[in-house]
Amino acid sequence: MTVGDITPNKEKGSGRSKHVADEKAPLLPKQQDEDAVHDEFNGASFIGAVFNLSTTIVGAGIMALPATMKVLGLILGVALIIFMGFLTDASIEFLIRFSKAGKITSYGGLMGDAFGKYGKIMLQICVLVNNIGVLIVYMIIIGDVLSGTSSSGVHHAGVLEGWFGQHWWNGRSFVLLISTIGIFSPLACFKRIDSLRFSSALSVALAVAFLVIILAIAIFKLISGTVVMPRLLPDVTDLTSFWKLFTVFPVLVTAFICHYNVHNIANELKDTTQIGAVVRTSLASCSIVYIMTSFFGFLLFGDATLADVLANFDTDLGIPYSYLLNDAVRVSYAAHLMLVFPIVFYPLRINIDGLFFPSASPLPQSTKRFAFITSGLLILIFLGANFIPSIWVAFQFTGATAAVCLGFIFPAAVTLRDRHVISRKEDRMLAIVMIVLSVFSNMVLVYGNAISLLKKNQ
Repeated sequence: MTVGDITPNKEKGSGRSKHVADEKAPLLPKQQDEDAVHDEFNGASFIGAVFNLSTTIVGAGIMALPATMKVLGLILGVALIIFMGFLTDASIEFLIRFSKAGKITSYGGLMGDAFGKYGKIMLQICVLVNNIGVLIVYMIIIGDVLSGTSSSGVHHAGVLEGWFGQHWWNGRSFVLLISTIGIFSPLACFKRIDSLRFSSALSVALAVAFLVIILAIAIFKLISGTVVMPRLLPDVTDLTSFWKLFTVFPVLVTAFICHYNVHNIANELKDTTQIGAVVRTSLASCSIVYIMTSFFGFLLFGDATLADVLANFDTDLGIPYSYLLNDAVRVSYAAHLMLVFPIVFYPLRINIDGLFFPSASPLPQSTKRFAFITSGLLILIFLGANFIPSIWVAFQFTGATAAVCLGFIFPAAVTLRDRHVISRKEDRMLAIVMIVLSVFSNMVLVYGNAISLLKKNQ
């Protein structure tokens, strides 16, 4: 299955009404065919595409970014966020350019064009591992925020428990069940990603609201003189602290990963030539949000900044209305993740369909298959979130590695393969840098996690 045409509208020609089950056939029906299935759809707007791609980018990763400042210091941390933004833009530009050159309409189709059937399968498996892992993490975090958690051995009360006390109806499993039935399921049933533009806009607004609250608290504490100036540069004292610097790379990659949705969003644009501008606008906006969140989050908590900065909002902040602001931050973040969920779920469903039903008709045309895949994935994610108390270590081993493949290794490999002989010398040099940096950083991450696990077991 493929996901959508990123070539200009004028090149689509009379092939709109044909559905060919191969690498170059769009997953979603073209406009005339889609009218038979849905209401008339004249293409997504530029701003709607920006909201959807921005929501894809800003997921749970934003909460881990202040901790990267703790490792890197403010100067190097901000510089690396900017660098990752430009590197992500370059890798997506590779995808768009090589897709147009080969008239390829999906990320999976592009990998299949460059490396054959197994290249496409590898891409689909990476999307499966990355997105299922991300969605389970989202649901676990939502459960922790609303119902509390005791996974660390100490019980941290959730928002609902703090408001109403302990009851069966605000327990973790019941809250996640209601969230799945009442929020995730309806949003996951949209057959066009553009239909999620309003929920995406609200999701971005909630991320900005989180930033505004952090900014207000930081300014108040600056004025009151209770904020200590954080470190500007990393604290490297030995070889261990030096290797630790590389552990932030997968975190930043995960924070910027959006490649699996680029073709989906481009497919529905009214003017598909705008996809480059959509990507750059989204990356620039999210980079600004990331820099400000990282800066003010680290300024606020300093070396006490936790791996998930949300956990820092579980105590008295030393300001008026502290607990009210804590609840506002946690509730807005949980609502943000609920609205990000369907944007990440959409490409997961497409790639599952392509992996198991590669020769079937377009997914939106098969109501039974659409319902079967959607319900099956929702049940799997729900069970994972309920029966896996904490998957952060596993997520670092699998999700972050898959994200690195999706974000940099695969686009760079396509560029080096260069089936259509369009890559420039600087493209190939940048592609090599992407692969070396990705592989090296992930080796350091996996090695560090393995050593940590061994020390815990001793």
